[in-house]
Amino acid sequence: MSAIESIYLVFLGTGFTVGFGHCIGMCGPIVFTLSLQLKHRPSFFPHLFYNLGRTATYAILGAAAGWMGSFTRLASGLGGMQKWIMAFAGLVIALLGLGMTGWLPLGRIFSNAPSLSGLLGSAIRRLQRSKSALFFLPVGMALGLIPCGPVYTALLAAARRGMEAESALLGAASGSAIMAAFGLGTIPALLILSRVTSASWLRHREWIYRLGGLAMLATGIYFMVKGIRY
Repeated sequence: MSAIESIYLVFLGTGFTVGFGHCIGMCGPIVFTLSLQLKHRPSFFPHLFYNLGRTATYAILGAAAGWMGSFTRLASGLGGMQKWIMAFAGLVIALLGLGMTGWLPLGRIFSNAPSLSGLLGSAIRRLQRSKSALFFLPVGMALGLIPCGPVYTALLAAARRGMEAESALLGAASGSAIMAAFGLGTIPALLILSRVTSASWLRHREWIYRLGGLAMLATGIYFMVKGIRY
């Protein structure tokens, strides 16, 4: 397996661990609110479309980050600073990975959203009137813009990956693929959460989340080494 293919698997796995850690705390209230609005309606497809919408937003943001990374590569390459910029991006990813593990205090970057009521208000009113599960797709796309520390970290990695691309188009594609893999990885945890209200493993989810932080740390170190040796 090539390094390019493995990086997507890394972010798929990171999304999976982040989903069972951070996303349950961050998006849990949203999932429960959506479930309450569905009441006696079938809930699997609405929740699936919500998560696919969220992942689509991540992929779009990843494409933008990858494109910007590719542009940065072109500009920095002219001045001979490319490898140092790439190494610095890897350093920041590693530091954010340490923040996800809890070994490095990073303030509120990785804390749960204090209140989502204002953001959810208009969407919930529409949900009460909507009968189509597809309506949850744009809701998920909108809520995919909620500030989130792990998403910031993955976006930085998408930009860093774009710096290795040969063109802006390939940079956008690789950045989008990284963020899509990350988003898809977070879906299982939230789908399971939509079906259960309590489970013993939820009490230990911070350890699962820390695995995602370790994966980000390893990715950052890999990017640093590769940037220096570029």
